[in-house]
Amino acid sequence: MLFELTEEQMAVREAARDFTESVLKPGVIERDENQIWPEEQIRQLGELGFMGMMVKPEYGGGGMDTLSYAIAMEEFSKVDSSSSVAVSVNNSLVCYGLESYGNEDQKQRFLIGLAKGEKLGAFCLSEPEAGSDATSQKTTAEDKGDYYLLNGTKNWITNGGHADYYIVMAQTDPEKGHKGINALIVERGMEGFIIGAKENKLGIRASDTHTLMFQDVKVPKENRIGEDGFGFKFAMKTLEGGRIGIAAQALGIAQGAYELALAYSKERKAFGKEISKHQAIQFKLADMATEIEAARLLVYKAAWLKDQKKDYALASSMAKFFASEVAMKTTVEAVQIHGGYGFVKEYHVERLMRDAKITQIYEGTTEVQKIVISRTILKD
Repeated sequence: MLFELTEEQMAVREAARDFTESVLKPGVIERDENQIWPEEQIRQLGELGFMGMMVKPEYGGGGMDTLSYAIAMEEFSKVDSSSSVAVSVNNSLVCYGLESYGNEDQKQRFLIGLAKGEKLGAFCLSEPEAGSDATSQKTTAEDKGDYYLLNGTKNWITNGGHADYYIVMAQTDPEKGHKGINALIVERGMEGFIIGAKENKLGIRASDTHTLMFQDVKVPKENRIGEDGFGFKFAMKTLEGGRIGIAAQALGIAQGAYELALAYSKERKAFGKEISKHQAIQFKLADMATEIEAARLLVYKAAWLKDQKKDYALASSMAKFFASEVAMKTTVEAVQIHGGYGFVKEYHVERLMRDAKITQIYEGTTEVQKIVISRTILKD
């Protein structure tokens, strides 16, 4: 196994790093504080090709591998996870889902605009009573012949207030259970589609998280992805890849906090010398560096397996589970190393600590990842 990045992957890392420093970092504290959607930043990410990195060039994408995408996600997330989560959802849930399972007409109508960054996508699975238990969909899509009549509520939807296209999971045949769920493409502006209030969150505060309501929305049959009843399988397969993006986000949060703590430890003096010369701080930094490197290997392996067309479900769950735990632990310790300064917003680490928590929750909680892992290792 090669532990070296290709020239293309290194170029992606440099481009993402430069963009993070020059575009994402300025104003990031204000956007977080006031929950300002990073509209201009997302537009520029689209222009640079970061919103459809893995989509084939014939559909407007960059044709890059999953590892390049994970590398870019890590770089963005060192500073601005509110922007990187929009990149993640658009790439690994919406674009991936449409390219892998959509028909040619859907790719032409929806995927090309999404991959070019001209349009924005959202993935709508969670409901007030169906988060981790995704089989318990209460949103219904009644078959009316040439269209579905969509009714229900979705919540915690990233990009919810600004997306153009929404992939919505809904129950068509309750008697079939999860095999009666369909995935429908709902377009912004459809009659009866209501965007609710923006959530006031602990972390990733600038990201666009909304409740969505559907009241007798007529969704044409041609907007259904896959065969009748394919929706649940579509959601699960798509989330397997999505977990790599969130694992990479968690990795970036941890790396960003570690870099800030490392630099601060060399500047701050206590008891007559830099705090980096105190063993208590040295050991914290050693723990951080080791755990982050272990998380990076798990993330990169999951991405590599996906690129090799091998089974990556177990690897992506392990990567997300471990990287999110490392992100939480590292950011807490980074605040501790900063002392009182770590508790104020201008030093960035408190924001990273708040952002880290969501990586243990969305796209499958830590507990769901443990279910996936344990089922897989006990299967044989």
